Amino acid sequence: MASSSAEASPRVPRWSPRRSPTPREDEEEDLEMQNMESSNLSSWGQLSGFPFSGSLAGSIRFPLPEETIKSPAAEEVMSQESQESDESLTGGAFLSWEDLWVMASDGKGRQLTILGGISGYAQPGEVLAIMGPSGCGKSTLLDTLAGRLQSNARQKGNISVNGRKQTLSFGTSAYVTQDDTLMTTMTVREAVHYSAQLQLPNTMTVAQKKERAETTIREMGLRDAADTRIGGWVSKGISGGQKRRVSICMEILTRPKLLFLDEPTSGLDSAASYHVMSRIASLAQREGITVLTAIHQPSSEVFELFHNLCLLSSGNTVYFGPANMTNEFFARSGFPCPAQRNPSDHFLRTINKDFDEEIEDDHGDYEEGKTTASAAKATEILVKSYSSSTTCQEVTQRIAFINEKGSGELIRRRSQASFLAQSLVLIRRSFVNMYRDLGYYWLRFAIYVALCLCARGSMLMFVAAFLTFMAIGGFPSFVEDMKIFGRERLNGHYGVVTFVIGNTVSSIPYLALISIVPGAIAYYLVGLQKSFQHFAYFALVLFVCMMLVESLMMMVASIVPDFLMGIITGAGIQGVMMLNGGFFRLPRDLPKPMWRYPMYYIAFHKYANQGFYKNEFLGLTFPNTQAGGPPTISGEDILRDVWQVEMGYSKWVDLAILFGMVIIYRVLFLVIIKFAENMKPKVKVFFSRLTTKSTRVIDPPPAASLL
Repeated sequence: MASSSAEASPRVPRWSPRRSPTPREDEEEDLEMQNMESSNLSSWGQLSGFPFSGSLAGSIRFPLPEETIKSPAAEEVMSQESQESDESLTGGAFLSWEDLWVMASDGKGRQLTILGGISGYAQPGEVLAIMGPSGCGKSTLLDTLAGRLQSNARQKGNISVNGRKQTLSFGTSAYVTQDDTLMTTMTVREAVHYSAQLQLPNTMTVAQKKERAETTIREMGLRDAADTRIGGWVSKGISGGQKRRVSICMEILTRPKLLFLDEPTSGLDSAASYHVMSRIASLAQREGITVLTAIHQPSSEVFELFHNLCLLSSGNTVYFGPANMTNEFFARSGFPCPAQRNPSDHFLRTINKDFDEEIEDDHGDYEEGKTTASAAKATEILVKSYSSSTTCQEVTQRIAFINEKGSGELIRRRSQASFLAQSLVLIRRSFVNMYRDLGYYWLRFAIYVALCLCARGSMLMFVAAFLTFMAIGGFPSFVEDMKIFGRERLNGHYGVVTFVIGNTVSSIPYLALISIVPGAIAYYLVGLQKSFQHFAYFALVLFVCMMLVESLMMMVASIVPDFLMGIITGAGIQGVMMLNGGFFRLPRDLPKPMWRYPMYYIAFHKYANQGFYKNEFLGLTFPNTQAGGPPTISGEDILRDVWQVEMGYSKWVDLAILFGMVIIYRVLFLVIIKFAENMKPKVKVFFSRLTTKSTRVIDPPPAASLL
């Protein structure tokens, strides 16, 4: 039985350890590689061994401009491009950029060059990887090509899509940023489903939109985490790598023509990175999507998925061309990749100049009288090698061919959900988010109840001022909402008006709740007029004040996106209004310049206090404590003589003015967002004209088209 069971057991191959190659063997291998290539290279200058390429004892040589790379891979790429040149470039988005410069000020009047005259292209169905050390300009290049360059930076050069300069609209491009700005209260499935309903057109049924969302979730490997909340400060949710994949899911739902990815594999392990990039590459090939991704240090398996590689160092092009020919380029330039080393690791270590001094100090102790070739010198060699190579010439020819033979087809704006459908989706999504986020309304609700239980004396002013003042507690949630809106707006998911309507309508039930319940506690404990009409007016004024202050804080969040500065700003504005509301100093005692005219009439506390006073005092009589006067005094006399209330109009006029102020504040909120959105391109043009004339090619989607 033992023998039979042994025969039946499967034969599993066993791993047997092998000794690692000695430094001497590495040196001999590198010398052999160098000797094999030395016949095709001309001298560049004497440099000792580069630290990341083994111990090269000989001289590092630099190819002359007239020398060409003749390898099977190169000939195959050239033949493919020659075949493509016979056809018209149709379908998809052919993106090209030529002599692209980006400069920025360092705040001290000096101009820093972030990108220095780089050129390249990206084609449909292909993945272009943009690599380089930290600070080399990867994200800046993506931002420039996507039309998202910051206003303090200036660009110069030509960017074309399908051979012409055109503005990209909704559905034609999508951008996945480094920061994963997501609604933390949503599950993965809910976040993707809501995004699908916002972006996908009305021609698709709800079932089809859900199917697209589910397919995308499966493609990104999120099926097991689909019903897990994304998570934030309240509770732990999905991991950082899963958040990254959720961000990618939400942007590939529409299958855009151009897809920009900034560090799509950050936070992912090597296996997850490979599967995500593999699915993106497959999607690009299947749907004809042009993919540009800035990636820091991919594994060898991920690197093999790239069609072309743009390698940057300090804003200069070290290499641009087929990714599978990069090894050969580095070897012919004198920096071959050692065996059993990840090529991307070798490329980045070769051109990373951040640790030159440490490298030279470390290697200076090994061989006396010899210095190590610094990364700065290696980068200089590689940049000059590329600029004088036939690969660079072929890139230039390819760009010219795309611009000349391109179809010139305009990338037309794709249809999306209707204004009404988007508004309803945003209302539903915001309502769910407000319900689940403890800091949005529930924490304030508890504080309001506690405060109202303790309220005594000057109660009406307390309600109008201090309860509404607590709206600053929701400011962090407002800022998160603005961040999510900013990301989705830049990708054209919906318009500004849709967002304002959705945010306003979804907040009404919660504001009503935190107005009625704490208001009722304070109202009846103090013993105010017990008729329902008087209480209804009291609750309405409190509700309108809550909406008004919330609108004010949303305006602050759109201007000052920092938590601390925003809270200080909002509290300061409300404090000034409170002081000029007619309670701490009566209206006739306020200094006329500035404080009474116009601040007294701008402060909403004036109308809230007077509405509350009229609602409570009119129709009542009180004992007169003044000597020599009548035994009783009417509420109207108290309002006129004690509180100096304006009696020329009723309390309902005060309520109407407060409603009007809510509308004005919400409109101002919309105008501020629109103004900031429209001013960004103008600010860029203004700053660019201070130096040299800038060519502005691709801008964010026009705001008017998404209203």
